[in-house]
Amino acid sequence: MREHSRGNAFILGIFIFSGLAALGYLLGNALIAFKEYERTVTVKGLSEREYEADIVIWPIQFTEASNDLEKLYSSLESSTSKIKEFLEKSGISSNEISVSTPAITDKSAQSYVTTARAEFRYGAVQTVMVYSKNVGSVRAVMSSLSGLGKKGIVLTGGDYQSQIEYLFTRLNEVKPEMIEEATKMAREVAQKFAADSQSRLGKIRKASQGQFTIEPRDKNNPHIKKVRVVSTVEYYLSD
Repeated sequence: MREHSRGNAFILGIFIFSGLAALGYLLGNALIAFKEYERTVTVKGLSEREYEADIVIWPIQFTEASNDLEKLYSSLESSTSKIKEFLEKSGISSNEISVSTPAITDKSAQSYVTTARAEFRYGAVQTVMVYSKNVGSVRAVMSSLSGLGKKGIVLTGGDYQSQIEYLFTRLNEVKPEMIEEATKMAREVAQKFAADSQSRLGKIRKASQGQFTIEPRDKNNPHIKKVRVVSTVEYYLSD
């Protein structure tokens, strides 16, 4: 009877041992597979292109001065008419031209007092604005703006309000191609890394797209815009 019980216990032990060994083997393989599956590489892909701006905002600012307020407004109207006439003769449409409200300064009403009396009591700054999609045509007119000076118009510049602005508004049109290009570049980098490390490139674990940036190509060509985006992609690696 004891020998029969010992035999049964021995057989049961063999089954338990075999089961544990099999379970250990399966768990071991699963752990190895899991570790292999968690091997990743993170790469970046860049897409950078140049486009010409499609809108130009050109503020033409000038000044007038007088001791008579009525004459000052008359001078502003006269100079504004001359500028609009010059622009229209140069090929800029009238619907692309607008005029802002003049900024009038009364020097006698200023809070500070100076010992030297100003030559003119009133000063005015007026802006004629050009907003156009014909960037090339407007830029051609800019080079001949000095002709207004011969007509007695005192042009000003250099401050923030008189800066020419170029806009690129077709970003949504170029986004899909640039994102595709950035993603493709990232995959090429990942494939090169996988080959160098004797690994195989797997599926994408996660990906993120950076923000699009639009900047002038350089300070001498602000009408040419450099559009840039970087995509970050993480891939799985396996042996």
